[in-house]
Amino acid sequence: MFVDSAKIFIEAGNGGNGCVSFRREKYVPHGGPDGGKGGHGGNVVIEADENLLTLLDLQNKRHYRAQSGAPGEGNNRTGKAGKDLTIKVPLGTKLVDAITGKILGDLIAHETQAIVAYGGFGGRGNAGFATSVRQTPRISGKGEKGEQRELSLELMLLAEVGIVGFPNAGKSTLLSKLSAARPKIGDYPFTTLYPNLGVVRIDEFRSFVAADIPGIIPDAHLGAGLGDKFLRHIERTKVLIHLLEPDEALEKFHAFNKEMRLYSPELSTKLQIVVINKIDMPDTEEKLKDIKEAMNHIGIEPLSISAITGKGVRQLIWSVAQVLEELTSKNSVKLVD
Repeated sequence: MFVDSAKIFIEAGNGGNGCVSFRREKYVPHGGPDGGKGGHGGNVVIEADENLLTLLDLQNKRHYRAQSGAPGEGNNRTGKAGKDLTIKVPLGTKLVDAITGKILGDLIAHETQAIVAYGGFGGRGNAGFATSVRQTPRISGKGEKGEQRELSLELMLLAEVGIVGFPNAGKSTLLSKLSAARPKIGDYPFTTLYPNLGVVRIDEFRSFVAADIPGIIPDAHLGAGLGDKFLRHIERTKVLIHLLEPDEALEKFHAFNKEMRLYSPELSTKLQIVVINKIDMPDTEEKLKDIKEAMNHIGIEPLSISAITGKGVRQLIWSVAQVLEELTSKNSVKLVD
């Protein structure tokens, strides 16, 4: 089961209390205070793990607590520090404070970590309160409370290319033709209920990762259909393959871009490769001519393919590869001696 969001409650460990103790040894009649301080509480750490694909485990268990520090002991012994609690999540997980909305971390590389709750400091033992005036203090400090936080986790897939469009545009079929991925394919709306990833081979040495995003319909940003819950998965993509059917292609192109703009103005500025699918269907030649002419008027030169037969798919791969290469060279920085 693919789960791309979760909300958990986390608690860092409390600091241990300080100790009240006095030195008691033979032939040392006036031993001074020797109470040690308490140990620090453990932190709560979130770590990215490339072997995980979903946040399902975090939906089943909602409460996490790190170990508290041990109390201080006599003979100036500091209490044992509490162990950190490490929670593992998939790559691409964004960590957000559910109350303030502050982003606490964005984990996109294997074994990267973010401390999301710090443990409390241990309290001072009575040895720490001794002064030249107060030589036998009988007080100690309490350990600090560890941080508590309600944490929202949002998984955003790490794909360079996102395949988007309305339901039944052929997105899953295209992904299966581009890669070895085998998403569910059917002749009805909302066949795809969660994003699918596939590695697309350009040649022997180059490849890119593509994601098939579940279909979006008008008013998705208001919760219609599957809503906007999957639009976040294209936020990290560099390029979008906008797949359209020949029927009402221009209208659907504008409608989809409107939904993206309403969800996120930044998302709507992503580079799109517009592709007309299903050109193997009867009576599409005349429709295709009209579509290309209409789109040329708004500065778009769409590609045409048949995801089922594979016609035009290889040209599409090369077009995507060229765009990714141009984006990479544009963002590269030359070092000057």
